[in-house]
Amino acid sequence: MANRKIKNKNIFILGVGSDIGAALAKYYINQGHQVFGTYRTASSIKSISASKNIHLFKCDLADKSGIKKCADKYKALGKPWEIFISCAGTMEPIGKFFKVDFDEWENSVIVNSTAQLRFLHELYPCRRKNSLDHVVFFAGGGTNNPFTNYSAYCVSKIMLIKMCELLDDENKDLNTFIIGPGWVRTKIHTETLQSRLAAGSSYGKTKQFLKSSAPGTDYQDIFDCINWCINQGRRVAGGRNFSVVYDAWQNKGKSLAGQLRADPDKFKLRRFKNN
Repeated sequence: MANRKIKNKNIFILGVGSDIGAALAKYYINQGHQVFGTYRTASSIKSISASKNIHLFKCDLADKSGIKKCADKYKALGKPWEIFISCAGTMEPIGKFFKVDFDEWENSVIVNSTAQLRFLHELYPCRRKNSLDHVVFFAGGGTNNPFTNYSAYCVSKIMLIKMCELLDDENKDLNTFIIGPGWVRTKIHTETLQSRLAAGSSYGKTKQFLKSSAPGTDYQDIFDCINWCINQGRRVAGGRNFSVVYDAWQNKGKSLAGQLRADPDKFKLRRFKNN
């Protein structure tokens, strides 16, 4: 899909060491943008660290004080961001709610939701002013059904989905939306493979996917979907949850854009069959 190029932007990617984060960083850098990103381990940024158009900050989202220190380092650069993308996350602990350690469960909820929101809260004052900026989160399994044995990850993603709507409602200067990428070949699946019995049926499904020839969602499609939502603006994308794989955004997505402009409830968290 051909997208209108977004020129000369400062892009902040939380979790740029993730496979999706690194791929997005490469796309933006190749288009001439400046990327700023956080990572947790040095090994996760080998493919992008040599670029002259990326500025990296080591940050553990489980550490509140570390988040503030990292945000302060970014603020000191004086580079207002136009696009904030959060790619951070973990599916652990995997297992039934009453069988996993609650401290681990709670920490997962923090890393997968509130810590990401904390970082955005810290960076909001140093966005580009007097124009529309964009905030992108990633959704996960469990939006339309139970995500068995992944409760911490699931409820965190539901929180982010609703927060996108709340942030859109409260902030007219932000186009805030969330993207469900579908099955992507990333290292996060290692967590499921290592969990085996605790993962339940997801273990077999994940193993089968990784052993198959199925390519999964292409990084280019994720990048293009994000740019489509950015190009459409708040009236179409703001506060909504998009599926890269199943929504008709490709080929300019004119029909989908029209549907979303006409229905403020579409692609948002709502009760099912409550009328």
